[in-house]
Amino acid sequence: MDRLAFRLAQGAIGAEGAAIEVSLGGLALQNLDEDVTLAIAGGGFIAEHRGKGTSWQVLTLRRGETLRLRPGFWGAWTYVAVAGRIQASTWLGAQATHGPSGLGGGRLTTGQILTIETPRTLPETAIPCPVTARPRSILRATPGPQDRFFSRTSLTAIFSESFTLSPAIDRMGLRLTGPHLPPEGALSIPSEPLLRGSVQVNGAGVASILMADHQTTGGYPKIATVIDADLDAAARLRPGDRLRFAPVTPEQALGIERLQRILPKTGRD
Repeated sequence: MDRLAFRLAQGAIGAEGAAIEVSLGGLALQNLDEDVTLAIAGGGFIAEHRGKGTSWQVLTLRRGETLRLRPGFWGAWTYVAVAGRIQASTWLGAQATHGPSGLGGGRLTTGQILTIETPRTLPETAIPCPVTARPRSILRATPGPQDRFFSRTSLTAIFSESFTLSPAIDRMGLRLTGPHLPPEGALSIPSEPLLRGSVQVNGAGVASILMADHQTTGGYPKIATVIDADLDAAARLRPGDRLRFAPVTPEQALGIERLQRILPKTGRD
């Protein structure tokens, strides 16, 4: 979900392969074998390990020790990278998990034992949290591609009024509450491929932002598309958080994407 946080966790310890994605439900890990170093990045999660700390750190989990992660003041996802390789199923060469289909490494369950191949220990340190890894309430989006199915009132509302993230969020998408955006004549749209970041509107006029595990096709009209550079920011929002969409052109979106590629290295906004 938060691709920047995932990359920063992996990069902090030179990890490759899978990491553990942790949602607002939290996580507890107990080391039953060799010492291993972990990197935690993403959100303002609370990390309990030899006392209370936060995410954004590299730590070594020694045999018999337990790490507990739970939500803190901000962010919806955090990532635990491992100095070693997690043994997990693969699909098309990847250990990533696709929840709806069950393909890939799989969801963690209570009592599950993870085996780490060639565990390593590294110096413990803090991971700098760049400004670009923090939440942001304004998401830039391009109009359309099916904005023609909406009234002028709805097209004005999408970019001028606030929305609130509902409790109905998961890896497939983020449902919003806010302005009513009734589509007009959209029943004629055939199912078509969907993109991550699409802001689709159902027949009841409710908007949702499609995220990592979105369905591959759909027939609801898309009133706007959140640019790729802001999708990680969208993933950091929690139920109850407010957001607004800011319009940009496709050309501006490409320029923002090019700039975004260098920002994680500098920590500048």
